[in-house]
Amino acid sequence: MTSATPSEQRFGFALADRWIASRCLVAPMAGVTDLPFRQLCKRLGAVYAVAEMSAADPALRHTRKSRLRRQHDNEPAPVVVQIAGAEPDYLAEAAMFNVRHGAEIIDINMGCPAKKVCRKAAGSALLADEALVARILAAVRKAVTVPVTLKIRLGSDARHINAVRIAQLAEQAGIDMLTVHGRTRAQKYQGEVDYASIAAVVASVRIPVIANGDIDSAGKAAQVLRRTGAAAVMIGRAGQGNPWLYAAVDQYLRSGIIATPTDALTRAAVLIEHVQNLHAFYGEQQGLRVARKHIGWTLQALPTAQSIPRQLLQVDDACQQLRMLEQLLQHAPATAAVQTQLAAPTDSGLCRAA
Repeated sequence: MTSATPSEQRFGFALADRWIASRCLVAPMAGVTDLPFRQLCKRLGAVYAVAEMSAADPALRHTRKSRLRRQHDNEPAPVVVQIAGAEPDYLAEAAMFNVRHGAEIIDINMGCPAKKVCRKAAGSALLADEALVARILAAVRKAVTVPVTLKIRLGSDARHINAVRIAQLAEQAGIDMLTVHGRTRAQKYQGEVDYASIAAVVASVRIPVIANGDIDSAGKAAQVLRRTGAAAVMIGRAGQGNPWLYAAVDQYLRSGIIATPTDALTRAAVLIEHVQNLHAFYGEQQGLRVARKHIGWTLQALPTAQSIPRQLLQVDDACQQLRMLEQLLQHAPATAAVQTQLAAPTDSGLCRAA
């Protein structure tokens, strides 16, 4: 990420005074876009990845979960932190706090439909109170000098679609970028994404608008960009177990060339490394629990998918989890050739003490 100059504006979009050399962004996902996952996506070619949502409530700032969520060690720029809450002052303080701890871009969450977030009048519940939205945006924008972005949905429900109005409030407040998930709060993740409504938001403001919702391939990304006129797309769930997707979409959007599918051997080696990194980041017990879902997602794309031992997803010892995973991959026909490469991670410092 660098300052935008005419010579650099070949692919991507301007975010305030910065140039984002990508049109496919990694969406914030609670329990997924932790530091190891963001590092992995960026190592594989993603440019822009948003960290997990962090609560603005200062009483929660020093919990272990919050400390882990603001870890950015060795993360390639830009470091993007998403904050959530319903109190303008708390959100402003959270923005300043995270900038002091390395955030280079602050994203405000007004898109999460989860009950535990909305029952606190945060996330997408905020869309029902435009006056409060305006106060929050003004407070956060005033609090920090780094770019501030906003993620929203179309509205509360089908009878209360106000994304265009929210977008205009954001632009008036000095928000630098807007991401729109093309469903309402009531829909959660069900039903069709309304790309026409995202296009209406794009047409209503001059700041970059990012399209989000049910984008799972390079072809779908290109289609959505044509339909909406958005500056970029943001992909979340389709990247679970497929961190190669973001770079592949960018390659297609940049050149029209469809990326060669990542072979099973490479996927196996990357999965082993990712599991190791999760163990190291969270500690063995929490790390093995977090790793289970990544193992399941990634193995869905391998020939071993139908024969994943239940024990692999239930084992409660980190080193045993690694050994079982390696054995499974070594004996799968498509990944047998990786046996010598997969042997090394078992001898990591984490497992030698076992």
